[in-house]
Amino acid sequence: MGKTIRLGAGSGFWGDALDPAIELLEKENIDYLSMDYLAELTMALLQRLQSRNPEAGYVPDLVAHMRALLPLAREKETKIICNGGGTNPEGAAKVIRNLAQELGLGGLRVAAVRGDNILDQVDELVATGCDLTNMDTGDSDFLAIRERVVAASVYTGAEGIIEALAKGADVVIAGRVSDNALYVGPVMHELGLDFTETNADIIASAITVGHIVECAAGATGGMSSRFDEMPDMGRVGFPIAEFHEDGTAIITKVEGSGGAVDQFTVKEHLVYEIGDPNEYLMPDGVADFTRLSIEELGEDRVRVSDMGGRGRPETLKLVVGYEDGWIGEGMLFFPWPHALQRAEKARGTLLTRFDRLGLKYDALHFDYVGVNMLHGPASPMPEYDPAEIGLRVAVHTRTRDEAEKVRRACAQLWIMGPGGTSFGTPMKPRPVVGSWPTLIPRDFVKQTVEILEA
Repeated sequence: MGKTIRLGAGSGFWGDALDPAIELLEKENIDYLSMDYLAELTMALLQRLQSRNPEAGYVPDLVAHMRALLPLAREKETKIICNGGGTNPEGAAKVIRNLAQELGLGGLRVAAVRGDNILDQVDELVATGCDLTNMDTGDSDFLAIRERVVAASVYTGAEGIIEALAKGADVVIAGRVSDNALYVGPVMHELGLDFTETNADIIASAITVGHIVECAAGATGGMSSRFDEMPDMGRVGFPIAEFHEDGTAIITKVEGSGGAVDQFTVKEHLVYEIGDPNEYLMPDGVADFTRLSIEELGEDRVRVSDMGGRGRPETLKLVVGYEDGWIGEGMLFFPWPHALQRAEKARGTLLTRFDRLGLKYDALHFDYVGVNMLHGPASPMPEYDPAEIGLRVAVHTRTRDEAEKVRRACAQLWIMGPGGTSFGTPMKPRPVVGSWPTLIPRDFVKQTVEILEA
């Protein structure tokens, strides 16, 4: 079995709970705490923040999180790896370095890993003649959105994290590295691995383990179809991956914490957000989820073995965020008796009001909340008189002024609507950031590392 690396999942998304991460540091001896903050469109939101303030662009929660975690991590000699740098890892590293000084943590080394944000290189990329076809829609006319681009982030791998750890970093702050690179990087550093083909299987094993635990409570009972069996989820424990030098791993959690780790929770997250299970493509390699074995060793301990895959793909995923108009939205509620009929009447009234207001839109959508909001046309209409029904309307427009007409029309139903119509404060129009995912050559992207010391 050889060397064992203990990795804790400290966050699964921007907004995740902090107390389970604190619990990991207080009650366990882990080598690394890996914290995932980013989703695809998060980068566009952070880029917008940075466009207003050059010092911003990193996840705002990062400072409060590090204030709570850094003293515990220093005490336990745990290194923290995160992608909370967003579009400004350098700015985040400076702030965290200053925080370490404030906390009296002299000598703490903070690394900024950058290179994923290529917003300033979009024209250079276009000039190379690279095929930038949208992977989701098949649209090949990238130039049609070029002037509306607000973000361009590449899913990068673990190279920068490995370099930062080799330079003695205690905290590594990256931008849009892949979620599982936060785990692959420490494993490769600890085991002295490079990206040669002879290491492909063990790197793919690290990718697999990273995928299982990257969404934190997603591997310990969260999002489970067995939700009714999961104990005390309000104090759920985040997962720990004990990665062994032979490429096997044990998934567990803090003893006595809420939730559960069993074969089923591991399998549920293994198939979460994947396409082809034979070919889980990541920047650091390609994992094969069909070949592995899962075995329960005891309460809240699951062994994953026989993992593997192949080497890195030649391309990396680029996600471009672009301005894509506005959303006008409204939500109204109707009481028994005849709740559904009231909602249907309100829908017809809104359609007429939109026409009278000259609303111009690209898409219009209605949901009956409590009937078909989640399953759409697959939902049967109720054969009884519900106690209450909601009506949600969402309209995609080109301009804010058009979206404002939706709010105005909904507010007019205060009096024009059926008896019993009720809702809270009308919703303000909100801008839409569209997503254009595509593939670009790996060699176009270069990661760099900067080390700051408190």
